[in-house]
Amino acid sequence: MTKKAEKTTAYIIETVAPIFNKHGYIGTSMSDLTEATGLTKGAIYGNFENKEALALSAFEHNRNVLLETIDNKLEIGVKAFDKLFCLLSFYKQYDMFTLPLGGCPILNVGVDAQANNKLLSAAVKETVKEIEGKIALVLENGANKEEIRLPVPPLQFAKQLFTMIQGAVAMSTITQDRKYLVNTITYLEYLVKQELKKKANLDF
Repeated sequence: MTKKAEKTTAYIIETVAPIFNKHGYIGTSMSDLTEATGLTKGAIYGNFENKEALALSAFEHNRNVLLETIDNKLEIGVKAFDKLFCLLSFYKQYDMFTLPLGGCPILNVGVDAQANNKLLSAAVKETVKEIEGKIALVLENGANKEEIRLPVPPLQFAKQLFTMIQGAVAMSTITQDRKYLVNTITYLEYLVKQELKKKANLDF
């Protein structure tokens, strides 16, 4: 693929990613894509096999933006607590972060693709597992260094934590009230501190 073709492909993906995320796979029409990109249908499909391939690439783009940001947050600080609180602080502003993406890609695509696109649905599930794994690794490393003591296995704690985070994202999105997000994350900060502090007998 030539550099010009690569740039065109990247331009298409970056342009249509928020459209697919906001309107869904079925809800996004070809006219939406041609209008947004300024390209013809032929030019778009000259770079992608079909609409499904384009939608998958669009999700993967948003997914990678999210995963890269989560990685960056989990690299901040030395101790597990620092990393967890940095992640929770990120999620307090998650609605603002996802605004350019067309909303939360996990929530939007996960719900939309459930009944109409198995490939997209599978990609979302894999992304959820990957995020949970990243959180679990932080917890496991913290436990191994005796910074924290977990009441349950690392992955179980990570799954419960991420479930509550995504639940807050869903409620905030549905109601268009970010208090659901902010208040829930604030509670999670307290909960994490109390649970892990209590187990490790740490001072804060």
